[in-house]
Amino acid sequence: MAVIKTQGVEKVYNPDKIPVKALKGVDLEIAEGEFTAIVGPSGSGKTTLLNIIGGLDRPTAGYVEVGGVDISKMSDNELIDFRKEHIGFVFQAYNLIPVLTARENVEFVMLLQNRSKAERDKRVKELLHAVGLDEKIDKRPSELSGGQQQRVAVARALAPKPTFILADEPTANLDSASTANLLDIMARLNQEENITFVFSTHDQRVIDRARRVVTLEDGVISHEEHR
Repeated sequence: MAVIKTQGVEKVYNPDKIPVKALKGVDLEIAEGEFTAIVGPSGSGKTTLLNIIGGLDRPTAGYVEVGGVDISKMSDNELIDFRKEHIGFVFQAYNLIPVLTARENVEFVMLLQNRSKAERDKRVKELLHAVGLDEKIDKRPSELSGGQQQRVAVARALAPKPTFILADEPTANLDSASTANLLDIMARLNQEENITFVFSTHDQRVIDRARRVVTLEDGVISHEEHR
């Protein structure tokens, strides 16, 4: 079953001035458990497509289904609630809350979900253990390396038990060792827990690990490779 389905997705910026067509009719299905990289040159529409799949942006035309639900017709408030329950995000810039510890950053979304303290504590410990940060649980982002911050971001994305994880250039600010470590963790979570990962990336190291590569050029899918 497809956890993500886009049909005829178009995105036009500045439609009333000088229109820029970022996406020109993208049809894409991603099944549960995939480890997929969306690749292409700068300006090809990768991040735009990821943002539309994640409900952070809306298509100009076409529709997006997540778990069989058409999110393109949702109100802003409905989208916020839907993202909170179903979509995990990992960003290039980590986007951790600087005044919160690793524990508190991972816990934050579960607080918004009104999970019990016992459930939050258990989940936080499990996730920070899964990403190898047991000993950093009470450290703030400023006390962590870039690779460690990104691992906290992965744990935070997984905390609400989302339908899938969207990772936008997650290795762009990491050195080779941190990238390899992060990709090992994501691949293990994908294989052992069947968590669906979708990457937008330029990084050949990520592309080499992906089991499916979708190439975007000028706003359309030009090529797909299954491995």
